[in-house]
Amino acid sequence: MEILEQQNGRDYSTFRLTASLDKVYLCYQPDDLRQVPIQPMPLVLGEGSNTIFIGDALPPLCRFLAKEKQLSWQSDGQALLHVEAGHNWHQLVCWTVEQGLWGLENLALIPGSVGAAPVQNIGAYGVELADRCGYVDFFRWQTQQVERLTPADCGFGYRDSVFKGELAGKGVITAVGLMLSRAAKPVLSYQGLDQLPADCSQQQVLNTVVAIRQSKLPDPAELANCGSFFKNPLLPDKTAQALKVRYPALPVFRQGNGSSKLSAAWLIDQAGFKGKKLGDIGCYNRQPLVLVNYGEGTAEQLLQLIEAIQLQVQARFGVALEPEVRLLGRPGWEASPL
Repeated sequence: MEILEQQNGRDYSTFRLTASLDKVYLCYQPDDLRQVPIQPMPLVLGEGSNTIFIGDALPPLCRFLAKEKQLSWQSDGQALLHVEAGHNWHQLVCWTVEQGLWGLENLALIPGSVGAAPVQNIGAYGVELADRCGYVDFFRWQTQQVERLTPADCGFGYRDSVFKGELAGKGVITAVGLMLSRAAKPVLSYQGLDQLPADCSQQQVLNTVVAIRQSKLPDPAELANCGSFFKNPLLPDKTAQALKVRYPALPVFRQGNGSSKLSAAWLIDQAGFKGKKLGDIGCYNRQPLVLVNYGEGTAEQLLQLIEAIQLQVQARFGVALEPEVRLLGRPGWEASPL
């Protein structure tokens, strides 16, 4: 284990706001986690692609960086891939495609680590992590032991899981088990992928997903951002359809469980925020769902823009937008943002 002191939060979040981090623990294997002091309870961080530090009221940070993976074959060409949490997600997706393992290609170019994937139940282009998850290994601070959680234990929902609720702050995801297949199983229902032939290759799917994402989303290495900032709101079907009548162009996606998902990007665009800036923080001009830091943005500018977007969307459409990104370091925002 390594211990780093007096770190700048800009180096630990792809949104790159300045913040003071007193201590950062770097852990390379599960045994290292047993050396991390838990008073105060540390804050677990992956690659910082879904976390923004908006203040200095922060506990020590803990990063679990183990990256080993192990593949075991099941019957009928099915495979179980055990991956430690520190592995980069997109690099893992590319590796599975190289190995001819179907299942993750729709989730290409999602930033972050493997360990962060179950927390958000990451999803894109018709596939969610929950669809491929066999188990999650979780190191619990209280017991100092790793336990294996089934998908049912994980409580997966839309951009949600037990790791954001009951188990939040109680431990560290150390590994994920992913169920993959040798058999071709392309998921092509999403717009953009539906133009591919039914017998397309994994590489075609991955290349198409990457092209779509790059056409809409800025590269965090070039323009500081944390990807999609707000969740697509879920409403009862009747409420969503009533909005659809009032606004025929509103994208509405029925979920099959009595609820419908609305496009947060459309709502924000219609509210007039696409390309708008507040100081050095703004809505990306090609995708209003993405908030960006143009260089010297501040937490105050970010919070003001969040509030303005939420208030305007609420006033115009009666829809509440909830941040998907973690906002840390300022009491009141972590648990219940505006």
